[in-house]
Amino acid sequence: MPYAAIPLLVLSFRLTGKTTGKYYIDSTKLHVCDNLRIHSHKVFKDLAKRGKTSTGWFFGFKLHLIINDKGELMTFRITSGNADDRAVVRKMTAGLKGWLFSDKGYISTKFTEELKNRGLELITKVKKNMEKKIISPIKNLWLKKRSVIESAIDQMKAILHIQHTRHRSPDNFLVNLLAGILSYILKPKKPTVSFAKAISGMSLLMSN
Repeated sequence: MPYAAIPLLVLSFRLTGKTTGKYYIDSTKLHVCDNLRIHSHKVFKDLAKRGKTSTGWFFGFKLHLIINDKGELMTFRITSGNADDRAVVRKMTAGLKGWLFSDKGYISTKFTEELKNRGLELITKVKKNMEKKIISPIKNLWLKKRSVIESAIDQMKAILHIQHTRHRSPDNFLVNLLAGILSYILKPKKPTVSFAKAISGMSLLMSN
């Protein structure tokens, strides 16, 4: 299995999605053992770290993804579980221009300005303790479709099994993860952004 890692990695980064100008970014946890077994876990003892998400603490890694509105994978990164989601965005977004939709975890004034100067606008909702900002209706409509990347992650985990806690070595973990990511890239049907319901609703209002 270790010999398969490099070819899988190279192929995964070569088969990138189309530059559509509409992108979604998110991260997901990849726990490598149950929380009760952290102190006795040995396979990833010096690699995995404790991290926290909206669903609680875990021990493992994070998978960071960017997809376009067609559901195609643009790029990905793997970090330890305690890494800040914003830490890898600069490299991941290199060369991308347009709109980048994310959750509130990516909010940073300095970071947003830096991306904007590169031609990439970061669009998020605001936190409760922040001043409200006006988002144009079209951008807000695209932002509401952010669940498309969550659907992509769900497919990778539920169908392609990129996460499990039975790895015997780091090589096994990496190859299993890359194989799952590549399988998603090659899937003929992916989650996509569709405005069919919104358009039909507007047509109905206009006809009335």
